Amino acid sequence: MAAPADHPQTAAERLIARAITATWLLWLVGGLYIAGPVIGWLLAALVFVELYLGRKKLVDIPGSIWAWQAGMAAMLVILWIGHANFSLGTAQTIKSSIGWAKGWALIALFPLAGAVLDVRLEVIARAICRVGMWTFVLIPVFVAAPFVGLPEMLWVSPLKVVGGPGPEYFATILYTIEPGAGTPRWQFFAPWSPAAGMVAVVSIFIAAQERHLGWRLVGVAGFLLIALLSQSRLALVALALIAPAVWGAARIDRGSTWFMAAPVLLLIGLFGTELLALFDQLMSDFSSARADSSRVRAALGRIALDRWETEAFWFGHGVVENGPHLVEYMPIGSHHSWYGLLFVKGLTGAVALAVPLALTGGILFWRARLGGLHRTALAMVLVLALYSFGENLEILAYLYWPALIVIGKALAERPQPAE
Repeated sequence: MAAPADHPQTAAERLIARAITATWLLWLVGGLYIAGPVIGWLLAALVFVELYLGRKKLVDIPGSIWAWQAGMAAMLVILWIGHANFSLGTAQTIKSSIGWAKGWALIALFPLAGAVLDVRLEVIARAICRVGMWTFVLIPVFVAAPFVGLPEMLWVSPLKVVGGPGPEYFATILYTIEPGAGTPRWQFFAPWSPAAGMVAVVSIFIAAQERHLGWRLVGVAGFLLIALLSQSRLALVALALIAPAVWGAARIDRGSTWFMAAPVLLLIGLFGTELLALFDQLMSDFSSARADSSRVRAALGRIALDRWETEAFWFGHGVVENGPHLVEYMPIGSHHSWYGLLFVKGLTGAVALAVPLALTGGILFWRARLGGLHRTALAMVLVLALYSFGENLEILAYLYWPALIVIGKALAERPQPAE
């Protein structure tokens, strides 16, 4: 009897499915930050084995995947140059190189694994839906915790000895209290609430590809609850914008799509000034929803840009630095991939990310009409692009890595369009 389509059949599928399914358990023991890089490098080893044994060929790996490998490898070289320019020393260079292996390297390794290894979207979708099921079970505990007197943080895992950006990556946190408002906010298995929103958006689009209706509803609903309870403004914007964008890209070659778009374009032309004013008001409301957060983010960006232009234009400062009291001593360039890249790795670092990201987005936009895999991958790229203006992509790669596998698989697969 044949195995179900969603049942893992290869070593790579079993590793991926079990790692995703164990998300809540790994969160409980503080192991998520470790698991992501370990999985990425194990999959890279499986890729090497497939190529070494001749079961896969280098020539079959698409150029877009090589663009990711080149871009993320360039990040390491740029890092070394930045360290040399500022004489940061051998110890700091080694530490930063290890950080690269746990961050930027994963953004190259996971798409490579998706392109080379036999990993089906159905397996990833079912595993994510299982996480959504456990989310339903656990959410009542999270919601009740601040009202029944449970502590905000249960514990910080001793696994933090392996090193990381901060203790929050190894902490089991039930909730946080929003400064100023005094209301609870939830981050679930992410290091902070907006990151939980990002993972929720990624998971919703992948879970939507689950073929079994019951599992699909559980998966989508579970992560929709995470998106809502994280109170992430960007997560709601992403869901509102990306879904129709992918829908339109999938039907861009149909006359009916342009027919429906015509009145919209006409309205934009007639009421362009009013729409711009409305957009400005919405952006103002978006920022004022958390005025202190928006103020700090804006200040971090200004500091990053000023110091990048005046101190380290081409290769950056090499390391992250904490800002002044004005920004609550937060790292300069944090909460924004492009500001962070310009400050730490200069213009060359920003280009190293922009080129493969833009290339991948263009390819998947063109292929979106070919099938569900390509549409899902396009959604993943749009999520990365949107969140690059609100998060540091490399620091969260250990959480959203299933999206990178889907992107790699879509880049390597070129199905013929249906008649």
